[in-house]
Amino acid sequence: MGGDGQPQTQAALLMRAKHYGLHLAEAVSSPRWLYGRVWGEASAGLRLERRYATSVFEDLRRWGHDVSWVPAYSDFMGHAGIVAYDPAGKFTGAADPRSDGGVSGVP
Repeated sequence: MGGDGQPQTQAALLMRAKHYGLHLAEAVSSPRWLYGRVWGEASAGLRLERRYATSVFEDLRRWGHDVSWVPAYSDFMGHAGIVAYDPAGKFTGAADPRSDGGVSGVP
């Protein structure tokens, strides 16, 4: 779920997990951003979940971005889940706290 935000969220989750080494649950639950035009708006804007530092918001605005806040853990950011498989044959997964999903395993 997430419309135009899907590729943005997928890229962010992959970078958080693979590049920065975050646990999958942390990668999924970290604050999100969304850039684009949504729900009939005339122009594109940048939205940040309220968990980002105010300084990030202020810097982006100062640099000329049309930026606005959305609530923390906002459904507006869509829902994500992530599963990883390691070379040892182990699966790990995480569900988004923005939704009612879950993760379970079967041996």
